Amino acid sequence: MRKQIRRHIYFSGRVQEVGFRFTACLLARRLSLTGWVKNLWDGRVEMEVQGTEDEIRRLIQGLQEGPYIRIEGMEAENLPLKEKEREFRETW
Repeated sequence: MRKQIRRHIYFSGRVQEVGFRFTACLLARRLSLTGWVKNLWDGRVEMEVQGTEDEIRRLIQGLQEGPYIRIEGMEAENLPLKEKEREFRETW
């Protein structure tokens, strides 16, 4: 089994009202990632995502290829795994 990691990421740029959360959920579920994504009051999007390094990289690449999404900045840190988490969802 490949090593699982968990990342907490803040995305800035044109990331709200452009389908970011919808696209993140769609891609994450296709990649069998778990976690959540939500909009923040300051215009950023916050995400926690769990999977392999390669799967998370593919998720971010897919988001960057979105037709309206423009990621201008990312702040990321590693977190402990959440062993019982089973899905990727939008949260509020």
